[in-house]
Amino acid sequence: MSKAFTKETDNDSDDDLEEPDPLPANVKNYMTPEGLAALSAELRFLLKEERPRIVEIVSWAAGNGDRSENGDYLYNKKRLREIDRRARYLTKRIESAEVVDPKKQQGLQKVFFGATVTYLREDGSELTVKLVGVDEADLDQGKINWLSPVARALMKAEAGDTVEVRTEAGSETLEILAVSYPLSEISA
Repeated sequence: MSKAFTKETDNDSDDDLEEPDPLPANVKNYMTPEGLAALSAELRFLLKEERPRIVEIVSWAAGNGDRSENGDYLYNKKRLREIDRRARYLTKRIESAEVVDPKKQQGLQKVFFGATVTYLREDGSELTVKLVGVDEADLDQGKINWLSPVARALMKAEAGDTVEVRTEAGSETLEILAVSYPLSEISA
């Protein structure tokens, strides 16, 4: 069958799949103010800058004739679908977000969402992590998903407690050295 009689999406059927929801069913979408701001900024960038730029390229490429062999047109139509998919995902995540500001949790001694925890591992290494939302997690910055095995083991513990973390690699005992709720970088 000639390409002239097929839909573009016939060749790219898996491109239109929605991003999977990283949250288990019936779990709240907790997020820090910084995380909400980052998602909002990404959505704003996609809708106000990136998408209009790609639409302009697609319009220009469509005017160049045969679309079936036009690389600019095909690639940028695919990119447009990716932007739209990501924008829908971000919109859903922002709408369902429950913002928990660590600034309002001052004086807490136990580990809850938004806490910054310093702990000692069995190998003697000391780590400091902040428990953040699913979409905010970035291990390079010391931010871990509050649903991760380490975060769940740390929940409701206090400085001086030891907790056991169970992972696929086995179990490890962690000693909690400090728990704090630093003031957020973005005011509510």
